[in-house]
Parts: sequence; structure tokens; C-alpha cells
Amino acid sequence: MRPLLALVAAGALLAACGSSDDTATPAATSSSATTTAEARTLTVFAAASLKNSFTAIGKEFEAANPGVTVTFSFAGSSDLVTQITEGAPADVFASADEKNMVKVTDQSLTAADPVDFATNVLEIATPAGNPAGIKTFADLAKPGVKVVVCAAQVPCGSATQTVETSSGVTLSPVSEESSVTDVLGKVTSGEADAGLVYVTDVTAAGDEVTGVEFPESASAVNTYPIATLKDAKDADLASEFVTFVTGTAGEKVLQDAGFGAPTK
Repeated sequence: MRPLLALVAAGALLAACGSSDDTATPAATSSSATTTAEARTLTVFAAASLKNSFTAIGKEFEAANPGVTVTFSFAGSSDLVTQITEGAPADVFASADEKNMVKVTDQSLTAADPVDFATNVLEIATPAGNPAGIKTFADLAKPGVKVVVCAAQVPCGSATQTVETSSGVTLSPVSEESSVTDVLGKVTSGEADAGLVYVTDVTAAGDEVTGVEFPESASAVNTYPIATLKDAKDADLASEFVTFVTGTAGEKVLQDAGFGAPTK
């Protein structure tokens, strides 16, 4: 009888182990499937002047949406438009002006109407301490002053031209850059006595530069629009990001950076 009892006990133990394995396997598979389903990626093309603010907004958006990863491509708005029209994969586009957004909407590349979310104005940036003693916009046109500006096709360059026209002051820049961050780089490296950037760029640069405000900047206020793109891989997620940027959380980050509210 004892051998028979031992055989029955061993069979029961083997059955119990088999039951445990069968239960564990589906659970592991289910967890893996859930993780894969939640993983989502969003690609945002944004103007160079938005780099610090959008990086912060992106982190907040990720925190509010577990499993989501936001990747950014920052450059001059005109360069981003070229990339988008040539088929570069992107879900959202945020421009530093309305003119470049129109280039995208005119080709029916947006999935929804653009939404204005911020405004910005120019400010003079000089190396820390303002060694050239720049005090006014007109000072930038003085002989010997090395000033750097954005190229005309870039929003900050277009704004510079508007200020020149309204003030009657014509600049002779030593270089024209493809983005506002490149202008700032020339200033912080000491290659220029001054550069025309945005108020937000001066704020972000901190002690690296000295900012000089000038009243003529009011003649060139840039409005920033954002839109989801027609070829977005995740249209719902793209729309959620736009809503986040234009909502309370996004507004706070932008205002803290020095951006103005859009005109209603």
C-alpha cells in the first residue's frame, strides 16, 4: 500500500506544479501586451525659440501620460517648413510666426486649424556686461558695432526687418543666422557685440548675456501658432499635445519663460 500511496502523492504534486505554471504564463503574456499597447511616441517640430519651454512642457506631458515619449526637432521655422513639405515625419508643428504656418496650411498638410498660443518680441542681447555699451536700437547701426541677426526668411529676421522699416534705422549685420539660437551663440561666444533675439532667449540665457530692451520692438510682435499635421502617426496623441500646450499647464511654462499671451 505504501508504494501506491507514494505514487498518488507524487502525481498530485506534479499536477499542482503544472497548474501553477499554466496560471503564471498567461499573466506574464498579458502584462507584456499591456506595456506594448501603452507605449506611444510623439514627434514635435518646433521653432528654436521654443526649445527650453517645449522641453519642459514635453516632460510634463509625459508625466501626465504614462508610456508616452515626446521627441522634438528644434530649428528655424522656415527650415522646419521645408522639412515638413519634403515629407519629414512629424505629428505637430509649432511656428514662431504665422507666415511659416501658412506655408504648411496652404499645402493642406495640417489636420486641424492652427491655434495661436503665445507671442514674443525682440530684444537686444549683448555679451555679459554689455562691453560695447549698446543702449538703443540705433546704436546697432553705429560704425564698428558687430551685430548679428536672423536671416530674412526666419521669423526673428522678418521681425528685425519690420523694426528697421518702422524706425528708419538700417543695420549692416556681420552675419545672418538660420535660427535665433545661432544668433545667441554668436553673442555668448564674443563673436558679436550684439544680436537681435527674443525676450525669451535673453531670459533663458541668464547671466551669459545682458539684455537691452528697445521700444521699437513693439512694431514687430510675433504670434506663435501650433497645429497637428495630417500625416501624424498618432492623431489623437498629437491633438492631446496641442490641447496641453494651449491649456493651463502649457500657458504657465510659457509665461514663466517670458512669452506673452496670444491676442484673442
